[in-house]
Amino acid sequence: MRARQATALLALAGAFVALYLTLYKVGVIGTLSCSIGECETVNTSRFALLGNLPVAAWGLGSYLVLFTLATLSQMPRFAESTALPRAIAALATWNLLFSGYLTYLELFVIHAICIWCVTSACITVLAFVTSMIAMRTPATA
Repeated sequence: MRARQATALLALAGAFVALYLTLYKVGVIGTLSCSIGECETVNTSRFALLGNLPVAAWGLGSYLVLFTLATLSQMPRFAESTALPRAIAALATWNLLFSGYLTYLELFVIHAICIWCVTSACITVLAFVTSMIAMRTPATA
């Protein structure tokens, strides 16, 4: 159960990071607070949009779905379900792969690092790990 709680907490933290970056990208926030790295360069690059939406908005949506699934999986009604932990692990795996791709773009294409993006990537790695533990741990543990 603790791994499911950790996954939910990490997803919530990731949602706040993604919300901050989304608000910047859509113009609600004028400048990013970025003490380390080149956040403006990364977030104004052509890779900061996917379709017509900011990449951060996609991340926000993904984190919110992950949070919802991880929260639901803790309810007694769904505690014995194997489908929810598998769905959580699948989403966390997708997030990890996409985050890896974005990190590759930062390092080798954009040649700039955003500390907020690195923070999100770290949250994604941790959420992946906790989702794998939750999938292998009984709900009562």
